[in-house]
Amino acid sequence: MQTYGHWINGRSVAAEQHLPVINPSDGGVFARIARGTKTEIDAAVAAAQGALDGAWGRMSATERGRLLNKLAVLILRDAEALAQAESRDVGKPIRQARQDAVACARYFEFYGGSADKMHGDTIPYAEGMTVMTVWEPHGITGHIVPWNYPMQIVGRSVGAALAMGNACILKPAEDASLSSLMLAELAAEAGFPEGALNVVTGLGEEAGAALTSHKAISHLSFTGSPEVGTLVQTAAAKNTIPVTLELGGKSPQLVFQDADLDTAATTVMAGIIQNAGQTCSAGSRVLVQASVFDRFVGELAGRFDKLEAGPAERDMDLGPVVNADQQKRVNAFLDFAKGDGLNFAGQGRIASNAPEGGFYVRPTLLADVAATHRLAQEEVFGPVLTAIRFTDEAEALAIANGTQFGLVAGVWTADIGRAMRLSKAIKVGQVFVNNYGAGGGVELPFGGVKRSGHGREKGFAALAGFASLKTIAIKHG
Repeated sequence: MQTYGHWINGRSVAAEQHLPVINPSDGGVFARIARGTKTEIDAAVAAAQGALDGAWGRMSATERGRLLNKLAVLILRDAEALAQAESRDVGKPIRQARQDAVACARYFEFYGGSADKMHGDTIPYAEGMTVMTVWEPHGITGHIVPWNYPMQIVGRSVGAALAMGNACILKPAEDASLSSLMLAELAAEAGFPEGALNVVTGLGEEAGAALTSHKAISHLSFTGSPEVGTLVQTAAAKNTIPVTLELGGKSPQLVFQDADLDTAATTVMAGIIQNAGQTCSAGSRVLVQASVFDRFVGELAGRFDKLEAGPAERDMDLGPVVNADQQKRVNAFLDFAKGDGLNFAGQGRIASNAPEGGFYVRPTLLADVAATHRLAQEEVFGPVLTAIRFTDEAEALAIANGTQFGLVAGVWTADIGRAMRLSKAIKVGQVFVNNYGAGGGVELPFGGVKRSGHGREKGFAALAGFASLKTIAIKHG
């Protein structure tokens, strides 16, 4: 059984305590990761500061970009190994893990090309003065990455921070740390100076808490639950540092009677079963106009009935959820729905030969759910879709905006005027019209409003989040 250490100052660091790495497909332990504490976080901070004081801090933006591009090439070289590790670690079908590896490479490629393109301005101010602005890195940035898309979220968070010249400390989720450690090794192979990227594994309440409260951290990036996000933001406030929070959602897809219903059904289903529904931007609510509700939901129900969940390596419609607690959580929601008499319109099955110890749940479509019902309001974070009926555009908008979340929305209609009105009126960070990207591409700014968080990742917007804008005013007569 392989044992993994932390990655600090360009090398693997052994630990005295370890945590088991469990395969969600069968419930078995297949490796161990280091259980970090404040001691390792302090060491990572010292390494990061050494990088900023040394070669990494002296490196030009162009040189940083070249290193990021080298890392992207190495990720593509080792994409299969990364995908296999992530698939086994998270439980997602191998084809999805392969897509994640390619997306991770694309993030580093994008930010490699962007590193020397964050330009300042000159500001007309007063006679005899020249005023300019320059972007500067925050310094040491902390990154807490969840277990659902480790490779992708490391790429979009750490990639942008490194591009701007920050030194990074990454704390991956204890349920899925392997790809993060592999990426750190590849960064060293690409030529990143020691200390530029450090990885401390362990529990959130130990290593994570030490990272968020450390006074040397200048910026925090967190993706995860609203409850933990509040704790991260509180810790950041005590040290008066900025924080980027992406905290999940209850994203709606609005299907009108004039939409391409077949394409919408295909995309709506994909948007909830990807990664077994464990996606912050999963389209977990489908709002359907009453005149086509029965037809559309009937089509969805037939598709759900054919879905099958099984081991990640078998590459089925969906894999297990990540751990036993998540399995209990999703099944508790389904038990509540059953006790409340909700309509189980469609439900897939668990493969008959799936290992008994795996953390499987049945993909489920619940029809005619009231917009205010718990299943239509709370984030299940599993393959559970609620179908809600509406009559007109005004009601659809009210339902779409009627939760505490605001991350992503989809609008399905042939009426471009309606699409534009709703795109502006729905309170979310991203709107997709006649498609649904579940977070979108590398280039598209991503983030939420309301309880879905604040700040933006992806695209050029992320670069501004990982830097401070300084104004320089020169009086020269």
